[in-house]
Amino acid sequence: MKIFFALMISCFFVLSVPAQINKATHAKPDPNKKVQVVEASCGKCKLGLPGKSCQLAVRIGENAYYVDGASIDDFGDAHAHDGFCNSIRKAEVQGEVVNDQFKVTYFKLLPEAKKSKEKKNN
Repeated sequence: MKIFFALMISCFFVLSVPAQINKATHAKPDPNKKVQVVEASCGKCKLGLPGKSCQLAVRIGENAYYVDGASIDDFGDAHAHDGFCNSIRKAEVQGEVVNDQFKVTYFKLLPEAKKSKEKKNN
């Protein structure tokens, strides 16, 4: 009986691990379309968009749009110190603006820029 419970607990942990993986990329880029580098963040918290909840948004040029096709939770905890509600990140995207939403077909979050040693020491 102890072996059965140990096996059940092990299965629970093994099955829950894939839920913790970041989805850094949605689909693959279309080689026939331009990949844009944009700012990505929470539309409500960081990009000044109206809304009642935290949602992924991108800023293309001077305009910000909520994203349709990727979720703010696909890239980790939005409320962590480096999450979308507390920072603006760069991302490679493909898609188009339709009805004031960015319909994304490809989204890849770029690594954060390294801070210089001077900034870390201050």
